[in-house]
Amino acid sequence: MGDRFQISKVNGTANAGYDGDAGPAHVEQTDAVHPPSSHENHLQPKPSGETGENRRSSRLSFRGFGHFLRKSDAERKFSLAQLTKESLPRLDNYRISMRNLKRPSIGELQGEAADQSITIPDPEPEPVGGHIKLGWIIGVLIPCLLNIWGVMLFLRLSWVVAEAGILQTLIIITISAVVCVITTLSLSAISTNGEVKGGGVYFIISRSLGPEFGASVGVVFAFANAVSASMNTIGFCESLNVLLKNNGLKIVDNGINDIRIVGSVVVLVLILICCVGMEWETKAQNFLIVTIVLAIFNFVIGAAIGPNGNEDLVSKGFVGFSWSTFKENFGSDYRYAEGVNHDFFSVFAIFFPSVTGIQAGANICGDLKDAGAAIPKGTFWALLISMSSYALFVLFAGGAAVRDASGFAGDLVNGTIIPSELPCLSEGNCTWGLFNSYEMMQEMSLWGPLIYAGCFAATLSTALTNLLSVPRLVQALGIDQIYPGLIFFSKPYGKHGEPYRGYVLTFIITTGFLLIGELNLIAPLISTFYLASYALINFCTFHAAFVKPLGWRPTFKYYNAWISLFGFAMCVIIMFLINYVAAIITFGIIFALYLVVMYRKPEANWGSTTQAQQYKAALMAVTRLQNVSDHVKNYHPQVLVLSGDPKTRPPLVDFGYLLTKNNSLMFVANIIPVSRLKKFVVIWEIIFLPHQVRVGYKNRQHMVKDGQKYLDARKIKAFYNVIDGFSLEDGINALTKSTGFGKMAPNIVLVGYKPDWNRCRKEEVESYFSILYNAFSQRMGVALLRLPNGLDFSELSSEVTLPANGMGHMHTANAQGFTNELMPAANAASELLHIDSNLNLAGMDSPNSSYTIPQPAPMPNMQRNSRSYKVNGSDEPAVTYHTKGGSDIPQNLLEAMTIFTRKQPKGTIDVFWLYDDGGLTILLPYIISMRSHWQNSKLRVFAMCHGKDEEQEEKSMASLLTKFRIKYSELIMLKGVSEQPRTETVLKHKRLIEPFRRGASNEFGITDEELQSMSEKTNRQLRIHELVVKHSSSASLVVMSLPMPRKEAISAPLYMSWLEMLTSDMKCPVALARGNQTPVLTLYS
Repeated sequence: MGDRFQISKVNGTANAGYDGDAGPAHVEQTDAVHPPSSHENHLQPKPSGETGENRRSSRLSFRGFGHFLRKSDAERKFSLAQLTKESLPRLDNYRISMRNLKRPSIGELQGEAADQSITIPDPEPEPVGGHIKLGWIIGVLIPCLLNIWGVMLFLRLSWVVAEAGILQTLIIITISAVVCVITTLSLSAISTNGEVKGGGVYFIISRSLGPEFGASVGVVFAFANAVSASMNTIGFCESLNVLLKNNGLKIVDNGINDIRIVGSVVVLVLILICCVGMEWETKAQNFLIVTIVLAIFNFVIGAAIGPNGNEDLVSKGFVGFSWSTFKENFGSDYRYAEGVNHDFFSVFAIFFPSVTGIQAGANICGDLKDAGAAIPKGTFWALLISMSSYALFVLFAGGAAVRDASGFAGDLVNGTIIPSELPCLSEGNCTWGLFNSYEMMQEMSLWGPLIYAGCFAATLSTALTNLLSVPRLVQALGIDQIYPGLIFFSKPYGKHGEPYRGYVLTFIITTGFLLIGELNLIAPLISTFYLASYALINFCTFHAAFVKPLGWRPTFKYYNAWISLFGFAMCVIIMFLINYVAAIITFGIIFALYLVVMYRKPEANWGSTTQAQQYKAALMAVTRLQNVSDHVKNYHPQVLVLSGDPKTRPPLVDFGYLLTKNNSLMFVANIIPVSRLKKFVVIWEIIFLPHQVRVGYKNRQHMVKDGQKYLDARKIKAFYNVIDGFSLEDGINALTKSTGFGKMAPNIVLVGYKPDWNRCRKEEVESYFSILYNAFSQRMGVALLRLPNGLDFSELSSEVTLPANGMGHMHTANAQGFTNELMPAANAASELLHIDSNLNLAGMDSPNSSYTIPQPAPMPNMQRNSRSYKVNGSDEPAVTYHTKGGSDIPQNLLEAMTIFTRKQPKGTIDVFWLYDDGGLTILLPYIISMRSHWQNSKLRVFAMCHGKDEEQEEKSMASLLTKFRIKYSELIMLKGVSEQPRTETVLKHKRLIEPFRRGASNEFGITDEELQSMSEKTNRQLRIHELVVKHSSSASLVVMSLPMPRKEAISAPLYMSWLEMLTSDMKCPVALARGNQTPVLTLYS
């Protein structure tokens, strides 16, 4: 049980109690406690005089602690931070901003050196200044009401009642309200699941479903808001034209040209108001909302009072409340208007933009004091108020006015209108009534000019809100750098960070649609855009609630996943019912924008629910796969590549990927042996314990991250790992046993050939031999690759450059979850240990050492200059390889480095299937021959025969390959394998093993008894070497069966001499392979 202190304060005195493991506590003499320095934030006692050891201790002595308690209150004012490095749970510990307080890392708590611990980099500073934060009324309720009470309220609602009738208009309002309520529930759930930043709907969807959906919908939504501003400005201009016409005035033609001229000026003025800032815009909103409310009451009171016998008003259709009028207007009467034969859904499409204001608060959520609480509260109140006012307008307009009227008092019968006796109705030229005049609201109101003021306020307020939100959506998209074209328009200006360039873009789009000048043509397009965004908001909530990631904890509880799904389906269905062509175009635009983001592949990590879904789907698939027994038809070569740092062994990694590309798993491993670590540590004069030498966590994470980025940039789908703290043999043995999980584990070990086996230390040869032996002991297949000039390209140094455009998003706060990537300051590049040759030291953790992280380097296209070799792509990072001495890079070196990634000319892949290992030796070259770069290389198969009936054995072998469905160009049966090798071949082999013969100076070498017992097998390997050189000197690739390493039968030097002879004197890559004696091919379907 750990040591514990108890501190209590009774009657002004503090008492300390201690509960230890056993026995009295040892008392240490300490000095008075002093406040900690900047580098030490907790109390530490002096070293014990008895031990004399310099070590840090987290235990306070009793005498020192009592001395601390006897101090006065003024002297004893120390915080918890002075007693421990631990931090308390606080909000600022979890912020991604300058307000973030960094908690101590594991390394700091464990007492590691400062550079051994991993720290979160300093985030970019947040904009500071007098940024205005709004409450739920000013920030959400009023903007939503202003957005909802738009052009439809005063200019089109009476026409909707005339077309659809009272009943169907109420149904339209109800359907719209249901869509909005469900969407508001979903929006509230998402917005209360953590802090919502600027960007509104884009921020919500992108952080929920990922950048692909969020960015595409964000663009569409910003576009819809800009077009909505055009629509409301057109409504303002229409009402202004009516006012001017009634007073005998006009600008040009009192028609569409006046709308274009006045509308452009109005949009410019509104943009300037928005540019002034939030404070002026808020003041303008307050004035506009008051005007609209007064206009609403003006209409309700006027309609309730009635025309009071005014025949002029009655002749225009305002007859006052009556049961006959209500009954007549109760049903629908759809007519042809403005080039369209209207029906329920066409009228619905025109009306629906009038309720698309629920997102107004979310669009400026970055300016709210508490977006999570303000958005649900303000939006629901806005919906309740606005929908009630719409329903009230419908009842008053439908109950107090008729559909058609002439405007002439002479057409009245007994002071009222009888539709059957209206001359204009039969002639089709009525100019008044709900159907024919958008001025009925003014005629029915208590004071007509106030309706004009309300109409102006409603249209301008909605346009103002839309124009305010669009630049902020564009700014959010630009800050995340999802679409490069929007980055220019996202630049903030001033202490409030106003997106002035975004306002210019908004003005251009809005004015462009304003020039159309027809309100009823624009409204259906806006409806589909808004419905698409509402559909995805609902789907976001459903997806998050269905997947249920641990991060899904909204404080708003009044939502349901299946209701959100119903809202999603409802929005999509309505889109297609309104206008299936517009719906298809809308989804086409979203899909195209989605593909752009998918193509760019931004490294945005926002913890989306799609990531959680991918994890769950992968987990379920792997779990199900675990319960499925293996079958030979479903065999996949899952390769563990022992390459070391993949940047220094590209051909080995490329060869492994040839076997696994689009088919199976590939693991790339880097082993840093403990013996080399000790050597490195001694060089840097670090004090260490022999069994505690490790690559520090920070550097190991950097190595893994660096290697994985290199593989990802080269589009090599593989998993990279670094293991340290073991010997080379033990580390690889641990990897073969522990890499992967379940059925997703490697079954083949791919190693590079060790060309310096006859020059290196004896322990390295024994270790290499043991690696092959242990792999077979784990029932894994083994593949060994040798190139004529070797696999090690560590003599080349690489310089990585990032493109000027397109990659900046990798270092943004929103892209990484932190502000920057973990990029250490470094000035020296090191190389890591490799299994095959030239075992070099790696940069290790040390107070005096640093580690440079090379950036990922794709290698498909190469350009050569005199002293460097550049690998680049137009939109990808590029790496330039240099010789360390500055000399020219030989062309053969470049060709060898890319042997498996470039297109191969016509040639052959020669397969020496010498022993039946289950078929792996023939399967691997067959897979390579199917790759696009090797499709010009034909497969030639060489096999041995027993020498009894060679013709029959050839037929049998051909039949076997045919039944295996292995396509080959030629089958050759090797003859004379049992013959004695040539004298020069025997002498060459003898010279190879001579340094390893056992003698007085080498008591662990090859014995004469071993040479004698293995002479026949040795001669067979030498003879096979001669046949390979004879038949395959011009082959593009040679694959042959790997001799079995038997520790009890053959020594490591003799076995390595076999491998040397089998693979030497070849101008092409040579691969030795052997399966684990279980079949990987089958005859059966």
